Amino acid sequence: MVPPCRGCWQGCNNGSRQIWHLPAHVDPHHSCLNSPHPRLCVGSCIHKRSLSLNADSGLDNSGVMWQVSARSLCRASSRAWQRQLPWPGPAPAAPRSRGPAWSPGTAPAQGLSSMAPSIHLSPAARSLFDQPLAIAVQGLGPRQQVTLRTSLRDETRELFQASARYQAGDDGELDLARCPALPGGSFSGLEPMGLLWALQPEKPFWRLVKRDVQSPFLLQLEVFEGHGERHGRLLAQAQHERAFLRDGVRRIPVREGRIRATLFLPPGEDTFPGIIDIHGLGGGLFESRASLLANHGFATLALAYYQFEDLPQEPKTLHLEYFEEAVNYMLQHPQVKGPGVGLLGFSKGAEVSLAMAAFLKNILAVASLNAPVAVTAIPLSYKNKIIPTVALHEHKAKATNSKFLDYSDGMDDPFQAPGDQSRIPLEKGEAQLLFMVGQDDCVVKSEYHATEVCKLLQAQGKKNFQILSYPGTGHCIDPPFFPLYHIGSHPVFHKRAALGGELRAYSKAQVHAWSQIQAFFKKYLIVN
Repeated sequence: MVPPCRGCWQGCNNGSRQIWHLPAHVDPHHSCLNSPHPRLCVGSCIHKRSLSLNADSGLDNSGVMWQVSARSLCRASSRAWQRQLPWPGPAPAAPRSRGPAWSPGTAPAQGLSSMAPSIHLSPAARSLFDQPLAIAVQGLGPRQQVTLRTSLRDETRELFQASARYQAGDDGELDLARCPALPGGSFSGLEPMGLLWALQPEKPFWRLVKRDVQSPFLLQLEVFEGHGERHGRLLAQAQHERAFLRDGVRRIPVREGRIRATLFLPPGEDTFPGIIDIHGLGGGLFESRASLLANHGFATLALAYYQFEDLPQEPKTLHLEYFEEAVNYMLQHPQVKGPGVGLLGFSKGAEVSLAMAAFLKNILAVASLNAPVAVTAIPLSYKNKIIPTVALHEHKAKATNSKFLDYSDGMDDPFQAPGDQSRIPLEKGEAQLLFMVGQDDCVVKSEYHATEVCKLLQAQGKKNFQILSYPGTGHCIDPPFFPLYHIGSHPVFHKRAALGGELRAYSKAQVHAWSQIQAFFKKYLIVN
């Protein structure tokens, strides 16, 4: 492991073993994060909570346990936060000069004069969904109290909204990068992107899903007078497009052999590192994450594996030969850089990705989002070998403060009999493994699974694993600025269930995990 830079990760030593902790008050977008060995600058204190895999468990310097505290990800100045995010193009900053009243991203309320308050956005009219958006209001009265509201409708016309209360400065300007939100809205404190990550559905338990990545979401921003329970007079409004494809990214439907997928290629005729993106249970083809990754320079294949077109509707077994065909397709593509591919999977898709790493060739790196390390729900097979599913016990569900059930204890332990018959033999593979787990995952004990399998790997001399563990984060870990989805349908029992997660902590985990996914794949897929 490369040692931390000066003023970075603090560690504790126990003989030859080191565990690195992310201290509090740390900027999660320090340039260290984007190095081949992500490192974070030090703050004033160390977050003390330790994972079950700690110094006593025997992890050495080659198998580092990364522990990330939610509060340590949100202390840096918002100016630095916007400046250091590794998004394509220059980072946005709220415009300081007064622009024309009706330029893109700059709009007073209809019927108001050009001297009326106006909203200024950067980028002005359109940005990528995972890109920060700088928001400012100009033309207010000195220290005027206002309420800002954002609204977004999904493709089914369901409404998502967030609001926050602010007070303008002495100069009548309100810059969300410098002005904290006051109590009483969807969030409070200095949160430049709070009006996006705090969006919540008007319809209970509804999830924001993007099906057509070729069209943007339309974000509506409004400024109202005062802080009342009922919004006051409308002072200004603006619209902004949140897109999933940057200019030049190509979307290519793939129907070759048995493969049902969509390939996203970055602009240009070069070769690019290849990633296969596999979603969880529920079926269908999800393109949003793959399309966003392509904006960052990856050739990304969003792969369906059931309940899509002519694929099985209710498969009795998932055959790894199908996924092997997708790997071969990518490696034969003239714009995919070899010698292997990366896999990005969520939940059941991450479980499949880990099985691919164990049994298939040419898998260089796997980023796993809240995966079980045992086969669940649908058995897996490869070359006539079948891995049975681990037993799930609905009666082991437990109540939560949300009054919805937590099913994370319902699975047999895959590290003890009889559940070990379903464990994925990761020790057979050579791929680099990045486990990203939510400490509040109410579907799978993903932190425990990652911890225990890394112990087994190290006991066999393996050094190919990392763990990122996020407090306040549940089962769903989406790209940045997707709303928290903490209560939904259980993927196996199909009942309303707690999925886990807390709004502010989750928003920080999204941003950090997304940057780490990109850094991980750039390190292990780009071979000099």
